[in-house]
Amino acid sequence: MKIAVVGATGMVGEVMLNVLAERNFPVTELIPVASAKSVGKEIEFKGKKYVIKSMEEAVKMKPSIAIFSAGGATSLEWAPKFAEAGITVIDNSSAWRMDATKKLVVPEINASELTKEDKIIANPNCSTIQLVMALAPLHKAYGIKRVVVSTYQSITGTGVKAVQQLENEYKGEKGEMAYNYPIHRNAIPHCDVFESNGYTKEEMKLVNETKKILRDDTVLVTATAVRIPVVGGHSEAVNIEFAKDFEINDIRRILHETPGVVVQDNTDTNTYPMPLYAEGKNEVFVGRIRRDETQHNTVNMWIVADNLRKGAATNTIQIAEYLLANDLV
Repeated sequence: MKIAVVGATGMVGEVMLNVLAERNFPVTELIPVASAKSVGKEIEFKGKKYVIKSMEEAVKMKPSIAIFSAGGATSLEWAPKFAEAGITVIDNSSAWRMDATKKLVVPEINASELTKEDKIIANPNCSTIQLVMALAPLHKAYGIKRVVVSTYQSITGTGVKAVQQLENEYKGEKGEMAYNYPIHRNAIPHCDVFESNGYTKEEMKLVNETKKILRDDTVLVTATAVRIPVVGGHSEAVNIEFAKDFEINDIRRILHETPGVVVQDNTDTNTYPMPLYAEGKNEVFVGRIRRDETQHNTVNMWIVADNLRKGAATNTIQIAEYLLANDLV
């Protein structure tokens, strides 16, 4: 099983390598790929050194799977070239997510849709993945009419530059800015770029990707995405209106029985999800589950996950695991 990791030196790429190792994915040969300035350098994986390759070299080496985390422009240019060579691409950028010919996959929800013909598979946005992990089983049980989600997103979603900005601000030092404003002791209601409707791209990803993954355009979604000075993961305050009534304990039970979801919901012991404890974990954590007392058939909950793990790297590796287990590569 020859695996290429495109963007191997980036923040998500490094986590992907860690997850591949932790989950003992059967890599017989690793092909790390990065930008021209990194080609020829070495990285270490499971105690062995590998030389970073160029895109052209990686295609010629014919890996079975190429995991992309190098930005949308790179994916748009190179994913088709890998696919034409018979290589299955799992892409972590936004490039292919809303392409009607490409599957947008969260393995616990819709991996069964995948076939051998799917040569470019899209990994959803980090904030979408943790949201739909909780929504999907509840949609099946009660039918979701409307979702209102406000996100509190980790700076790691922006990248190394943002982490450095926060560290500089902690120390009171000047440095390169990832954001238009200080992030230390601040909350910035601006994730990605603004679109003509006044929403950001991040907010519209939550709207559009959720509908595609749930395969239901009747689900109404509205979102506000906010960047906050944490590194452990993304948090979401979610209000969900159902077509049918429910019992709170049944909501907890359904989520508890959902693979990949951990319910942390005990107000007596102050038990609830937080990015501080989600960091480095692969699960999606759900808590603060309570009925919305202002509206029929509506529930509030708080959803947290490590955006570099389940929000990116872990979900990608799980797709690769599914392909391998089902002889689709």
